[in-house]
Amino acid sequence: MARSLPGFLALIVAVALICCSFAAAASTFQPISESHRSAALETFDRSYGSLEETYEALQTFDVLGVERKPDVGTAACQSVSQTLVSSSSTLKDIFYALKVNGVLKCEVDADSVEGIVSTLQTAVGSASSLLEFYHSIGGLVLVKNQALKDDLYLADAEGVFRSIKALSQSDGRWRYSSSNPESSTYAAGLALEALAGVISLSSSEIDQSLIGTTKNDILKLFERVEKYDDGAVYFDGEESDAHENQGPITSTWSVIRGITSFAAVTSGNLNLPGEKILGLAKFFLGVGIPGDAKDFFNQVDSLACLENNRVAIPLILSLPATVNSLTRKDTLKVKVSTVLGSDAPPLKIKLVRAKDTPAIESQELKFDSANKVHVLDTLEKSVDVGNYIFVFEIVFNDPEHKKAYAVESKTEVPIFLTGAVKVGNAKIAVLDSDLGSIETQNLDFAGENLVSLGANHLQKLKLRFQLTTPLGHPFKPHQAILKLTHESKVEHVFVVGNTGKQFEIVLDFLGLVEKFYYLSGKYEIQLTVGDAVMENSFFRVIGHLDLDLPEAPEKAPRPPVQPADVYSRYGPKAEIAHIFRAPEKRPPQELSLAFLGLTVLPLLGFIIGVSSEFITVGNTHENFHFTVDLGRTIINDITKQVFSFENRERSEG
Repeated sequence: MARSLPGFLALIVAVALICCSFAAAASTFQPISESHRSAALETFDRSYGSLEETYEALQTFDVLGVERKPDVGTAACQSVSQTLVSSSSTLKDIFYALKVNGVLKCEVDADSVEGIVSTLQTAVGSASSLLEFYHSIGGLVLVKNQALKDDLYLADAEGVFRSIKALSQSDGRWRYSSSNPESSTYAAGLALEALAGVISLSSSEIDQSLIGTTKNDILKLFERVEKYDDGAVYFDGEESDAHENQGPITSTWSVIRGITSFAAVTSGNLNLPGEKILGLAKFFLGVGIPGDAKDFFNQVDSLACLENNRVAIPLILSLPATVNSLTRKDTLKVKVSTVLGSDAPPLKIKLVRAKDTPAIESQELKFDSANKVHVLDTLEKSVDVGNYIFVFEIVFNDPEHKKAYAVESKTEVPIFLTGAVKVGNAKIAVLDSDLGSIETQNLDFAGENLVSLGANHLQKLKLRFQLTTPLGHPFKPHQAILKLTHESKVEHVFVVGNTGKQFEIVLDFLGLVEKFYYLSGKYEIQLTVGDAVMENSFFRVIGHLDLDLPEAPEKAPRPPVQPADVYSRYGPKAEIAHIFRAPEKRPPQELSLAFLGLTVLPLLGFIIGVSSEFITVGNTHENFHFTVDLGRTIINDITKQVFSFENRERSEG
């Protein structure tokens, strides 16, 4: 297994490169799915620190249809009530408290609503910055939409409209205040949403010239849009404003909310190309699943705004599977839905053509009403294995739907058609330059039989085989590699050439002796054949070759040092047995006891002698010193005898 792993990994990498390079030619977008719903629970699974974060989580759950935790609503409604009755609440706090209330439908005191409306109307009249207009007007719109107060209108709506419009720039961007010359794309979205709020709160019709000028500003803003090769468009987030650094996701979200809100309250058309609206949807679908909660909300909220708007509702053509097996006779399924996965209006899907494939003819897919997909079930009859780019066209049953929906005129989708490739006429032979083939054996890739060959440096090794597709056409895989591995682990890799109808390689050992480092012995023969569309790609040992090469000359190249086997390098090591020092040899116990007796007897005599000396001469100072010196002398003599005896025993032992 360890020896086949590197080649298998090489096969996987090569196949992956094919898939990546082919997928780059055409991109497919999938609508919001269950993976987004699962990710939403993980991304917002925490206690929300502010009303803004609470609203973003609740709105995301509401759009995706995810059931939220019961305790979140109770805590959020308490925070909403406290914010609406507090005199210290900012305009932003009131704005997001009303947004949360719009999702949860909390019980709001009527008296607090009157106070909030008064505060917001006063803020609109005294506003000097775009954010003040945005939060105060947005708050009043929320109060009106939630029916918290009847007959709510904005005094001097047209004057407020002009005040906000004065912050616009000639390139479609907007400033945050008249004292700040810097402009922003993100601010443009906020301004458009605020203007939409002014129109909805106006008791009379706003001057149509102002609305027409604003529509022109939107067109100028879309001239700044950035575009990817796959058709996705977005607004650059590199803003120059000092207090803001919004990314492309946030800036694009702001613009989408602005234009959809403005289009919802104005008559006429914004004259925005449907392909750009579709491109905005592609941008957010192409993001995947953002890991940041803010980006996650911006993505979902933007798609919710595009799901139902008066400009154009984008429709996404997607494939449940872009890999279809001819062996299993899979049917090609195509689905058209909105960005959030809702059903599309009645329509037809036509397969116009397949790029560089004349075998594909224009045909209409059959609609499966039970599964709500369009099906093409004739793949195995018309095309062979390979990778293709199919071109589809969407045709509405009702021509009026062209005005309400945004679709691509032609949608290119990458398709993989896989199948089992037949391996036939596989032979391996040893050739002699004079006698021709002297040993030929058939290869059975379906079984486990291994061939055993022998050759010398004057002979050749020939391998050939044929690959045939399910429709009987010659097949050329991405990889066809022959590898010979010496018993010393030295490997030699050769690419098997394609002669048109078959694959063939001839190894002339006379010209390869130096490359083989003059190493005679047993060589393992391995064959690798693989492709992304080949269901039976293989990497297997087909046999062994006993090769007899001449002795290496003195200056012949030496084989490279083979790297250590990673399994043996990092595998379990041999158990270490600790060797302790051998214990010292000791004398017999009887001898030790006898020696102990000999050393104790003089000590007893010394004690008796000292006692009698004290009795005889008394306790005079001179006698006392004499006794001590005598005792020291005796003890030193005994100690010398003990050490002398032990050293003699060790040397003899």
